[in-house]
Amino acid sequence: MKKLFARAYLAFVLFLLYAPILFIAVFSFTKAKSLGNWTGFTFDLYKSLFTGTSAESQSILSALLTTLLIALVASVIATFLGTLAAIGIYYMKGKKKAALQFLNNIPMLNPDIITGVSLFLLFVFLHISQGLMTVILAHVTFCTPYVVLNVMPKLTQMNPNIYEAALDLGATPGQALSKVLVPQLLPGMLSGFVLSFVMSLDDFAVTFFTRGSGGLETLSTFIYADARKGGLTPELKPLMTIIFLVILLVLIIMNIRSSNKNKNL
Repeated sequence: MKKLFARAYLAFVLFLLYAPILFIAVFSFTKAKSLGNWTGFTFDLYKSLFTGTSAESQSILSALLTTLLIALVASVIATFLGTLAAIGIYYMKGKKKAALQFLNNIPMLNPDIITGVSLFLLFVFLHISQGLMTVILAHVTFCTPYVVLNVMPKLTQMNPNIYEAALDLGATPGQALSKVLVPQLLPGMLSGFVLSFVMSLDDFAVTFFTRGSGGLETLSTFIYADARKGGLTPELKPLMTIIFLVILLVLIIMNIRSSNKNKNL
């Protein structure tokens, strides 16, 4: 009975998590504007989304490209900075190491709205005009701690003397970093990059407060503005379905590769 109850509870939780996504995916194949109204199977919404035949679909594609650009740039920078920060923290000792690890955890626990408002006030205080650049800087700020969190376990699994051994064998600090440490940390760096990319795609509060008034739109701010009008653009349904499937595929590939590596070990 305990096993049956546990499985039923797990199935119920998974149903609550994935039923709305499946619901949107199913109704992305009908042309009805209101969700829940089935008017027949069709790919018209997918065609409209990718061909940009309507003003709404053009706005969605523009917001999507902006979102992907911000996520890609912010994730690359955050992965670079987070990896260097993780290496620096790992080789520290005592109270300094504990203090920096504690400080690294604060942005992850801090509510997004507080981060967004704080960065907004900082940019205003520094007289920095807000736009694409401030949004990227803001995303780098909240993504970097997650990269540190993903890279640190790989550092703890690594031989702590491998860096010094490379230096003793004649490698420069840069060569030891790029040819010895980075290959060891690459799985953690990739995990941090993917997590940063997904979190940047998902962010609303920080983007909303740091985008300024220049008309910059990401997917999250576009959906927010669209919902305030009294409904959502129908082309958003196929777009949400595609994004979910792409992220699901990436996670499946990463899990398969990780499983194969563990078997080889």
